[in-house]
Amino acid sequence: MSFAAVEVRPLTWIAAARLVQAVEDAFGAADLDAISAGFTDDAITRFADFPEMHGREAIMRFLTARFARTKDYRLKKTLRCVMGDVIGNTWDATWEDARTGKPMQGRGTEFWVVRDGRIALWDATFNVWEKGGPPATPLV
Repeated sequence: MSFAAVEVRPLTWIAAARLVQAVEDAFGAADLDAISAGFTDDAITRFADFPEMHGREAIMRFLTARFARTKDYRLKKTLRCVMGDVIGNTWDATWEDARTGKPMQGRGTEFWVVRDGRIALWDATFNVWEKGGPPATPLV
């Protein structure tokens, strides 16, 4: 099932929680068809330090490459806020890097602007590091 099939009007806390769970399920299963259907045709994505992506096709090229790099992806999203048509959530994930075989871990924050039950803007930040390894963000 596509997460676009989740009824989110009006965007209540319960509707937002259902959408966050549906997105978690689709991403956790690497279900690219369901994920694709969950974005508007003209969606915009700002994902960490990657160049801004415009349109569902560009977003799906990025996600297809991203999923090719992950093995045994495990994801947990947590709804944090709902305001108008904006959902804020955090996520934690673990996976095996398909190229190196190293166990990886990531954490992020994302905001979605929802239009007609689909994500029209996906604005995400994330940190990723080798599981059990030292911090990888060069701050200190």
